[in-house]
Amino acid sequence: MASVSTNPARPARDPRRLRLASLLQRQGVLLALIGLIIFSALRYENFLSATNIADVLGYNAMFGLLGLGMTFVIIAGGIDLSVGSVAALASVIAARFSVYGLWPGLLVPLAAGLLIGLVNGWLIAHMRIAPFIVTLATLLAARGLALMIGNNTSIAISYASGFKSLGQSMLFGLPLPAIITAALYLAGGLALTYAPFGRHVLAIGGNEEAARLMGLPVRRLKIGVYAISGVLAALAGVILAARYGSGQPTEGNGWELAAIASVVVGGTLLTGGAGSVWSTLAGVLLLGLIFNILNFENSRGTISLSFYWQSVIRGVFLLVVVLVQNRLARRDEP
Repeated sequence: MASVSTNPARPARDPRRLRLASLLQRQGVLLALIGLIIFSALRYENFLSATNIADVLGYNAMFGLLGLGMTFVIIAGGIDLSVGSVAALASVIAARFSVYGLWPGLLVPLAAGLLIGLVNGWLIAHMRIAPFIVTLATLLAARGLALMIGNNTSIAISYASGFKSLGQSMLFGLPLPAIITAALYLAGGLALTYAPFGRHVLAIGGNEEAARLMGLPVRRLKIGVYAISGVLAALAGVILAARYGSGQPTEGNGWELAAIASVVVGGTLLTGGAGSVWSTLAGVLLLGLIFNILNFENSRGTISLSFYWQSVIRGVFLLVVVLVQNRLARRDEP
């Protein structure tokens, strides 16, 4: 007796809609960023002024560094909750060592960030402890060290040593921190796309067991991505101290969430195995631009939102983006 299928045939999907959904999923953050820039340029008189552009790029350079490190960690299937505390600790160490000159004020906090990243990676890769638990523990430890070293107060940098140039200098009309961040994104993008390291990190995030069977050094690669995240977080702390003239042990609260938000808004999957540093950069700029627009609106008297409301808007915006990405991903499925 012939069998009869009870499953109705799935309706054919419009190829144009599929292509549009795929484009929005991959490039939606960039399109949103371009649209927001055009809207802001038309609405606000001084939006494209050199001062505003320098302020936006200089301030968001720190979050860009955190997002770059977080991108590699998340692509590898992990998470790093310690980056905000590492940045605060690095800012205090940088301020302490700035009296000895530019290089000690830069290299010593970077070494501290590298050490914390290596500890995170070793515990996760060799001891097989969940990344959430490990980095939560180092978040608390780094925050405590920052408060101890700084005696729970800001520490002024040495202005005589030239250390402040890291955060306050301009080059080609742009803040030096923004140029440093752009250069590191270029290096990160090339590494992720063309270098064996990037391909191996993507492989680990896609399927760790398969990567291990392929002979990839999974443990070393995991340690490597956390070391990168630690160094970049420390560099963000150095720029924080140099830009604002003091190491700030109480700063950095919630920065890890901002970094994760930038990565997710950029389209990198939290499950690992896929992502782009350029999308993360667009996510950083998009979130930074939203707050810049809110400041313009506050100054115009159109609205009056405190910093706390801005945090609410960030959370709602992130949730909306995730829901849209999830819907587009389902439409893109065969």
